[in-house]
Amino acid sequence: MKTIISVVLLAVLFSSCQNSGKKTEKSSGEKVSLTAAGATFPLPYYNLVFKNYSEAKGTQVTYGGIGSGGGIRSLTDKVVDFGATDAYLEDKQLAEMPAPVVHIPTCLGAVVIAYNLPGVDELKLSNELLEKIFLGEITKWNDPKIVANNPGVQFPGKDIIFVHRSDGSGTTHIFSDYMTKISTKWAEKVGTGKSLNWPVGMGAKGNPGVVGTLSQTEGAIGYVGSEFAFAQKIQMAKVQNSQGEYVLPTIASVSAAAKGNIPDDTRIMLTNSSDAESYPISGFTWIILYKEQAYNGRSLAQAEETVKLLDWLVGPEAQAEAANVNYAPLTEDAAAKAKAILRTITYDGKPILN
Repeated sequence: MKTIISVVLLAVLFSSCQNSGKKTEKSSGEKVSLTAAGATFPLPYYNLVFKNYSEAKGTQVTYGGIGSGGGIRSLTDKVVDFGATDAYLEDKQLAEMPAPVVHIPTCLGAVVIAYNLPGVDELKLSNELLEKIFLGEITKWNDPKIVANNPGVQFPGKDIIFVHRSDGSGTTHIFSDYMTKISTKWAEKVGTGKSLNWPVGMGAKGNPGVVGTLSQTEGAIGYVGSEFAFAQKIQMAKVQNSQGEYVLPTIASVSAAAKGNIPDDTRIMLTNSSDAESYPISGFTWIILYKEQAYNGRSLAQAEETVKLLDWLVGPEAQAEAANVNYAPLTEDAAAKAKAILRTITYDGKPILN
């Protein structure tokens, strides 16, 4: 895995160097470009907004989608300006980082339960069905429990093939966090994490890999970032939320999951929201960066451009683009807290933004 991450990062860094002619020249005469890597969950959104920023501001921003685990490792190794993750760093992880790290939420997305069953246009999955399917206790699509929960639907007698992520993934963290909340058995046997010991199923790398495997495998079911499922027009199940409602992932139902109190550091899992209109497998995705930017010989110009980009990213112009690629924009409260965090970032102990 480290070899794969290194190769991807080398490609990202090479791309930045190749595009140096487009870099912004600061008053100091220094030319600045930005390099980042991490989660594939927000990849379509980041590709869009970073391209827009590069064209508008002249600062080249290069992002490598290598998974949340790779993004955290890249920041730990200080080979990127910032990382990206769908799983916030727990207190123990924060304590193990080389220096204090802050989290900047950038948008909200959903983890879709996607499936491939021609002729089955609607599928409702209860908590019990999710538990039994993903633990391998229900193995056929025409199982009586699935049939009883979906009256009038004709299910084939095909085997259920569970497709999961093979790499360290924030998407997996969001999915497994939800499963742990709704299933004591899942919590005991599998738990929550970016990488898990799966009881059943086949692995695929990245959200694109899972979507590709699902699309090519009749009878398959798996979890995937909603933006990839929407883009591929793959079948999506209605999932039972905490209020007993069966809900599809939409911009509105994902936004509903963020209603309520968000902590000042924004580290919160939004899964299994108590809001009756919410899609229950929803979550923030975060940019992570060092609170003190004067490290490893970084210049003030580099630090300033990093923080300016992120301040723009959580502002109205970039947030307006979220829905265009099937993400929910930040709530006003989350955006305000993100901007407040950005104003705590320093260079040589002095705030970069006012």
